[in-house]
Order: sequence, then structure tokens, then C-alpha cells
Amino acid sequence: MSIVKSGSAVYKPLGKKGKGSISTQTGALSNQPYGFNTRFEDGKGTNPEELIGAAHASCFTMALSFALSDAGYNDGELNTTAKISLEKNDDGFEITQSALSLDAEVEGISEDEFEKIAQEAKENCPVSQLLNANITLEYRLNIE
Repeated sequence: MSIVKSGSAVYKPLGKKGKGSISTQTGALSNQPYGFNTRFEDGKGTNPEELIGAAHASCFTMALSFALSDAGYNDGELNTTAKISLEKNDDGFEITQSALSLDAEVEGISEDEFEKIAQEAKENCPVSQLLNANITLEYRLNIE
């Protein structure tokens, strides 16, 4: 089975003065502005790094949710943020890290079992596998 989803981008004119827009196949994003000012300054709009962060956070969270459910845990809440690091190097820029930060409530789970399941979800989520960067996971499990 192959599932294909798409996103698109337009950018004109070229260089720093250019402006662009990003859209998704589903219309969740439709002509959202992006450009030099939204990526390297505080301009209004989006940028590739925050889109990758949203994709990684949502993929990991869904993978963890399914893994916890498969392990017999059905009651809880997962809140994840992915901070994407864009670093300047000699050749330009490189995305070097996705730092996942998770706040979780899972009824009845032990810390050891949660750690094992969360680490497996981090390694096996399709976006984690796609990224060629250091991926870290920090979490807080709230046990009552």
C-alpha cells in the first residue's frame, strides 16, 4: 500500500526580495505566506522549519498513541512540541536537530514501560525515519 500526500510552494521573484506561498493537498494550508522574512526574521507567515516541526510532532504523537493503545492503554493525553534547529555552516544552512518535548498522561502505566514505548515510537515514526538529524526526546509523564 502506498499513500501519497502533497504540498506545494510558489516563490517569486528570486532571492531575499521574493515572497512565496505554501499550500497542502487537503487545503489545511492554502497560500500561506513564506519568505526570507518569515524564515530568518519575525515576518508574518510560516517557514519550512515550523512545518517540519508540526509534521514531526504530529507523526510521533500519533505513533505513540497507537503504540500505547496496542499495549492496552486507552485513557490519556499526549502533548508534543518539536523544536527544529536550523544551523549556519560553511555551505549554507543545515537542519541539525528535532527536539521532541512530550507532556503525557497515561492512566496505569509505569515509568519504565512508558519510556520503552515512547523511545520506540520516536525511532519508528515515519517522519523520524525521514529526517537525517539528531532526534531527541524529553518527556514528563504525569502519574496520579
